[in-house]
Formats: sequence, C-alpha cells, structure tokens
Amino acid sequence: MEALLNYFETIPPHHRAIIIVGGLIFFWILEGIMPLFGKPYKKWRHAIPNIFFTITTILINIPLAFLFLKSSDWTIANNFGILNWLPEMPLWLYVIIGLLLLDFIGAYIPHLIEHKVKPLWMIHLVHHTDHNIDVTTANRHHPLESIIRYIFTLTGIFVIGTPIALVILYQALSVSVSQFGHANIKLPKRVDDILSYVIVSPDMHKVHHHYRLPYTDSNYGNIFSVWDRLFGTFMKLDTDEIIYGVDVFPDEQKNGNIKELLIQPFQKYQKPTMKP
Repeated sequence: MEALLNYFETIPPHHRAIIIVGGLIFFWILEGIMPLFGKPYKKWRHAIPNIFFTITTILINIPLAFLFLKSSDWTIANNFGILNWLPEMPLWLYVIIGLLLLDFIGAYIPHLIEHKVKPLWMIHLVHHTDHNIDVTTANRHHPLESIIRYIFTLTGIFVIGTPIALVILYQALSVSVSQFGHANIKLPKRVDDILSYVIVSPDMHKVHHHYRLPYTDSNYGNIFSVWDRLFGTFMKLDTDEIIYGVDVFPDEQKNGNIKELLIQPFQKYQKPTMKP
C-alpha cells in the first residue's frame, strides 16, 4: 500500500493520460464484444461532443491542480482535517477511509446538490442529455460543472485532510469506475448485483440516466455505492425499461451538437415529470 501511495504521489503526467485514454479504449472495445443495448448508433459521431467535453475538463483541471497540492500540503503540515484527527490506524484502513470520504464530499454530495438546485441542474443536464450512454459519456460535463466539481473536491481535501497521493489515487479510481459504470456493457446479472454492493456497477448507474423521475434522482454514487444505500437514494430498474436522455430536452440532434450543449444551461426548462 505504501508503494502504491508513493507511486501516485509522483505519478508522471503521461501515466495519468494513459489511465484516461487506456480506459476509453478498453471499454470501447468491450462495448463491441458484450453490449448492453444493441441499438445501432454512429459511435464516432456520438463520441465527438463527449470527447470535446473530456478535453475541456482536463484543460480546466490542469492549471488548477496546484491548488490541490498546496491545500493537501497545508492540511498535513498543520495537522488539519478528519484523517489527521483520527487515532493511528493501519495504512490500508487509512486509505479506504480517505477514499470513502473523498467520494462522499467530492462526488456524492455535489452530484445530489446538482439535481436539487435549479441552476446547477441546468448545468448538469449536459451530462444527462446523452441519448446513447457509453464509455465516452463518463466525462461529458459542461465546463461550468467541471469547475463546480473541482470546488467540492478542493473542499473535501481541506475537510478530510487528504495527502496528495490519496487525492490522485482517488481521481484515477474515479475516472476508471466512471468509465466502467457508463460503458455500454452487459455483465451477468448476478455479477452486476454483487458489484453494486461495493462499487457503482453499470446496471446501477444506467438507472440514473433513465429519462424520467424518480429514477433520474437516484444512484448518485461515483465510486462507492454505500452512500446511495445509506441515504436511501438507491433504486433499481430493469435495463430493458431504461430510456436515455431527459424528457425536457428530447431533441437528439441538438443534444449531440457541441454549440447547443454549451448554451443548454442557459435555456428555459421545466422539471421532469415524476411518472415513468
């Protein structure tokens, strides 16, 4: 475990790029072998806006990454944050607790808030208006949402007192599990169910992308499924019944256009209906 943290503390930038691109390629291939939904769609054309938003997310996070490092170093130097206030424990337990707390404060809470606060929901809608969920959807976030998520993660570092190695490890796991959860792959039902007790499995996350409430407002988890189960936001829905998209923005052509997606948060909207 110590060697793992040492690696992520000094991970070369190109290794982080390999994690992102490698995951995209791996799950892209896997989608062709064991697809969940066999509905034909033009994968390359569909991927263009999603890859665009992946690039904008990276470009926003790169110049701001130094704040993660400075904040993390400050919490360690000043013995500040939850992890620094806990009694001494085995390193493996320290890592697990740190990852769980980062996932809660940096992902679950902001995701839930984005669904409950109207202006933030409009920004987050760009992620939900994808009509063909696959691995490229994982990083389909409006640039404004990238900033919002960054602020919550930065807050999490202060509150938790997270060393930078743990922050980067979390980010690597977040990318990988998010790609896995969004990938258009079909696992054996039993395997998916078992996985969903620990991490956000593909079937579990696909429910979140159903086009109507109450399913849209469920399964907010990023890496770990424990928060949805603990706070009552976990829901199940047969994958055969899932329809992707959002009922207030039904135009698939516009929802695949980069310019339209960039201005989408500033358009008028009506809260999705409750009935499936």
